[in-house]
Amino acid sequence: MRQSQLFTKTLKEAPKDEKSINSQLLIRGGFIHKEMAGVYSYLPLGLKVLKNIGNIIREEMDNIGGQEIAMTVFQPKHLWEETGRWSKTVGEVMYKCREGNKEIGLGPTHEEMLTDIIRHHVKSYTELPLYIYQIQTKFRKEPRARSGLLRGREFLMKDLYSFHSSEKDFKRYYEIMKKAYSKIFERCGLSAIITEASGSGFTKEYTHEFQVLAPEGEDVIICCPKRDFAQNQEIANTKAGNRCPSCKNILNKARSIEVGNIFPLGVRYSKDMNAYFIDRDGKKKLIIMGSYGIGISRTMGAVVEVHHDEKGIIWPEEIAPFQVHFIQVENTGRVKKTSERLYENLWKGNCEVLYDDRANKTIGEKFADCDLIGIPMRIVVSERTLAKKSVEIKKRNEKKAKLVEIKQLSRFLK
Repeated sequence: MRQSQLFTKTLKEAPKDEKSINSQLLIRGGFIHKEMAGVYSYLPLGLKVLKNIGNIIREEMDNIGGQEIAMTVFQPKHLWEETGRWSKTVGEVMYKCREGNKEIGLGPTHEEMLTDIIRHHVKSYTELPLYIYQIQTKFRKEPRARSGLLRGREFLMKDLYSFHSSEKDFKRYYEIMKKAYSKIFERCGLSAIITEASGSGFTKEYTHEFQVLAPEGEDVIICCPKRDFAQNQEIANTKAGNRCPSCKNILNKARSIEVGNIFPLGVRYSKDMNAYFIDRDGKKKLIIMGSYGIGISRTMGAVVEVHHDEKGIIWPEEIAPFQVHFIQVENTGRVKKTSERLYENLWKGNCEVLYDDRANKTIGEKFADCDLIGIPMRIVVSERTLAKKSVEIKKRNEKKAKLVEIKQLSRFLK
């Protein structure tokens, strides 16, 4: 991609009403555009990051048997009335509208809808277990729509629902999901702490959140330095300063960002909605369920909160919008000709490149934009580097640059 043709431009300053680091840097870098409180449009750079996070999630969900579907955002009132949630708990944050004399909701979550689908298609234990997921925009009336992508009224989410014939099988998959989530966040550049939490209107059981330590996080957790133990402060039965029940280390209190959660739903929804199956003994039994969510747009915001410096964003490699920011310094014939050739070669070698070919920007402006956008690697071509038949390479998370001979560039990048 030639930066001269890139749809959006960078900003020197963030809007004054944006207080969070993630929204400030993402707006300045041209990743998102704010429409209203808690609602953002994703511009080309931002959409590439979202897609990269989504691709990681799809790969890991498919690896543990997940099957992707796409459900409508419209929520029939009668399904939510079956579970009693239309007018309370989660139903209170649902956007609702009227169509004639009927009420319709916009999906904040999809337990009811998928349970309805399952009860129409699953009849026997031989059809279980099932692991069904989607990646979809969700809508919630968020009374505190702030903190950029961390707390929005419209957001992108992956939600998977598992259906089992036994509690034993559910617990087996629940542990598999814990590992899969940890791997997803690790690939996104986040070190997530598995944290006990409340059911939040989804279940009366304890659930598990995946929390990322961050100074500006809205959650507070009590956790062990070794990560053997963690509880959300809302349900914590011990205090910071006490000893960890597992390893006896002193517990800490820390601010954090919730990027994912998993819920043991049991028969809460299958009982209310009459979702049964016939077991091997011929008896009619309730389907046992689990729910597993990841905020994709929230994960994007959390990454920026964790990975940045005073100059801008520092994207982890797997989710970065491009792998290389290629900068042409001077507009001399030799520099331009070499830059064009190297840019074409990088693309042919399947290296995703943002090529700063802008003739109306100084080298200082180009470097400032490069640091703000935060692509993992910067490659610079100039008269100085060409005098040594080289290019200058610098990683975004490192301070020192080094020269690499042009003939060795492909091998170096591999």
